[in-house]
Amino acid sequence: MTILITVLVLPQMDEAACPRCKTTKYRNPSLKLLVNVCGHALCENCVELLFLKGSGTCAECGIPLRRNDFRIQIFEDPYVEKEVDIRRKILKDFNKREEEFSSLREYNDYLEEIETIIFNLVNNVDFEATKRKIELYKKENRTQISKNRGKISRDEEELEILLEQEKQQTHFRKQQFLEEEKEIKKSRLKQKEALIDDLMFSDLPAGQILASHVSNVKETEISRRGPTKPTVVQFSTGITLGQKETFIPIPKEPDGELYVYRELVVPLCGPNPPIYDMLEANGYTKHVRTSSETEKAGGFTSKLACYRALQEGVCGLYFIPKQ
Repeated sequence: MTILITVLVLPQMDEAACPRCKTTKYRNPSLKLLVNVCGHALCENCVELLFLKGSGTCAECGIPLRRNDFRIQIFEDPYVEKEVDIRRKILKDFNKREEEFSSLREYNDYLEEIETIIFNLVNNVDFEATKRKIELYKKENRTQISKNRGKISRDEEELEILLEQEKQQTHFRKQQFLEEEKEIKKSRLKQKEALIDDLMFSDLPAGQILASHVSNVKETEISRRGPTKPTVVQFSTGITLGQKETFIPIPKEPDGELYVYRELVVPLCGPNPPIYDMLEANGYTKHVRTSSETEKAGGFTSKLACYRALQEGVCGLYFIPKQ
């Protein structure tokens, strides 16, 4: 079962900012971002200001919030933060194991249902209907849920491992950013002292000294940055691709004739079946059952099944075996 189904692009440390006061981690390395139940983040100071009157609403989506709903943001992307929080809550109740199902197909359908519920809650798709579905499941499986809660499932264990890894990476990136900030401050202080010394003791004109200093600063900045690091794209499979590898190169045009589409002709050896587009109008689908959601996902509809049955019914009626 795939734990994270989103595509995560990790931004740089200085890009993380509070959407309300616009303070960034570049200007304030000690900035703490807190995320709420709707997935929108605020800095610690803005959260305190929001609840000075006792209650507050999200500035982006307007839902009512409580102070206890805020927690420190782990992921750089608030959307991922929201999905992980919802996934953790859902897995506490949808905690059945593979051995509890009679077949692997039933277990996979159960996992697919979980992913559909999580997707709906994260993206606000059929939100109320999904909440009612969850409540009905909890009511019907109350005993089994309580029994399985004492045992951590494989999915929950994988999720906790991913969260711990993300915490470690976030801490490492923060420490790395702080070290870079210290080095930059030291370098700028040295450059400032060197400029003052040149202005005081050099015989060159001040304009020439300043121009030379600006040129040296630019060269230092370029050398410090080095080559641009490619944006890391992490997929749910764990595969990471650099920016240069994100797009597959266009294949060279093969030698030979180009493909030409020709409509498929089925030799029925019998009369032609009714026209496909007229099946419903002529009442052929009246006694055909409605296709399920699973069948529709596979590309099968009631109309298609009816048409194939009619093809099979007339197939071979004109066939004459050889003597």
